[in-house]
Amino acid sequence: MVLEQLAFGLFAFVTIASSLGVVLVRDVWHAALLLGVALSSVAIHYVMLSAEFIAAMQVLVYIGGVLILITFGVMLTRREEPEEVGA
Repeated sequence: MVLEQLAFGLFAFVTIASSLGVVLVRDVWHAALLLGVALSSVAIHYVMLSAEFIAAMQVLVYIGGVLILITFGVMLTRREEPEEVGA
């Protein structure tokens, strides 16, 4: 029982910290990676609640679909900075 509460507290902290990181980080790529961590942690919460089907749908739809779409969007719209020639 204590181990379950400890695991819940750990994953709750990971969920909250990565969600705050999504909002506060300035780089879009890092925000997308932190979103993946937050969504994975929510899926682990579903497994802890014995809702394995919902956890599988969380992984397939949100992590597999939405996060990959965001990743491709970031990769395709990122602009390269021109290199400055030193004097």
